[in-house]
Amino acid sequence: MANRRPKYLNLLRIRLPLPGVVSLLHRISGALLFVAIPLFLAVFRLTLDSPAGFETVRQGLESPLAKLVLIGLLWGYSHHFFAGLRFLAMDMQLGLELGASRRNSLLVMVLSSAFTVLIGAALW
Repeated sequence: MANRRPKYLNLLRIRLPLPGVVSLLHRISGALLFVAIPLFLAVFRLTLDSPAGFETVRQGLESPLAKLVLIGLLWGYSHHFFAGLRFLAMDMQLGLELGASRRNSLLVMVLSSAFTVLIGAALW
C-alpha cells in the first residue's frame, strides 16, 4: 500500500476554507489585542498624569499613522468579537454543518469589516 501523505508541508501553498481562515484570523486578532494591552495602558496613564500628557496623546492620535493603528486594532477587536460569538454558537452545537459553517464564516467577515469601516470612518 503506497503512502500518499505529503513529504513536506508548505504552509504558503495550503488553501484553507473560509472557516479555517476565520479561525486563523481569530487567533491572530486575539494575539494582536493581547500585545496592544500595554500600549493602551501606557497611553491611558499618560492621559491621566497631567493635562499636558492628555494634550500630547490627543495630538498624537490626530496623525494618520496613529489612526491606521487604531483602525487595525478596531478590526482586531471586531473580528475577535464576532468570531468569538460564532465559536460560542458552535460550542452549543449550532451551525456545525458545512453549509452553515461557511455562511457563519462569511457573516463574521462581513460584520467585522462593516463594523471596522463604519467606526473607522467616524474616527478618521
